[in-house]
Amino acid sequence: MRQPFIAGNWKMFKTVHEAVVHVKELRSVVKDVEGVDIVVAPTATALHAAAEAARNSNIAVAGQNCHWERDGAFTGEVSAAMVREAGAEYVIVGHSERRTLFGDTDQTVNQRVHAALGADLVPILCVGETLDQRDGGQTLAVLDQQLKRGLDGVSADHVASMVVAYEPVWAIGTGRNATPEQAQEAHAHLRGRLRSWFGADAAERCHVIYGGSVKPANAASLLGQPDIDGALVGGASLDVAGFAQIVRAARLGA
Repeated sequence: MRQPFIAGNWKMFKTVHEAVVHVKELRSVVKDVEGVDIVVAPTATALHAAAEAARNSNIAVAGQNCHWERDGAFTGEVSAAMVREAGAEYVIVGHSERRTLFGDTDQTVNQRVHAALGADLVPILCVGETLDQRDGGQTLAVLDQQLKRGLDGVSADHVASMVVAYEPVWAIGTGRNATPEQAQEAHAHLRGRLRSWFGADAAERCHVIYGGSVKPANAASLLGQPDIDGALVGGASLDVAGFAQIVRAARLGA
C-alpha cells in the first residue's frame, strides 16, 4: 500500500528567514501525523536552512529544479549534487512553469531525472496538458509522450521509488482544478502506462500525485480517488494551517 505523499512547492516565495520560521511552525503542527510523507520545496537559497530546520522531524525537503550536469559554466543553475548536499531528499523536475517559462523540454527533463537519480535524489516528475490540448482531446497522448520521454532509460527499480505528479497546466495558479473524476482518469492512465512499460511492481510502488490548485476545500475529494496518492501543493502550501489541513486530509483518505 502506497503511503500518501504531500509536497509543498513554494516557488519563488519565502526568504531564508521566512523559510526557517515556516518549517519550524509546520513541524510543530504536524509532529504527531503518521503515515504521510510530508515534503516542502523552498527556493535554492533557502534549501539548506530549511533542511536544517526540518532535521529530526517528519518533514523532508525537495529542490525545485536541478541541472543535468554535475558542474560547469551554467550561470544561475544548481546541480543535483548541490541540491543533495544542501539537505534535500527530493527534487522537482519538469514543472510546467519550467517548461513554459524557461524552455525545459522532454529531453532536458529526462536528463534532469537521470542527474537526480545519480545524486541519490528522488525525482518528482511533473507531467500535464495545456487547456488547448485538453479541449483538443489530446490529454492522454500528451501524458504518454511526457511520461515516456521523461522516463527514457530509467530502470523499473528507480521508477518504483519515484513520484509522478499530474499537473494539468490549465489548473496551476488559476484557481481552477480538475474534478476528482478528471484527475482519477489521468492518474489511472498514467499508472496503466507505468504498468505496461515498467511492470506491475513499479506501477504499484510509484507514487502518482495530483497538482493544480489543491486547497483544503478540495483536498479530501481529490485524495479519496483510488489512483491519487497525494498532492503537489502550490499556493496553499505557503500557509502552515492550510497545508497541515491537506496533510491531514491525506491521512484520513489513506
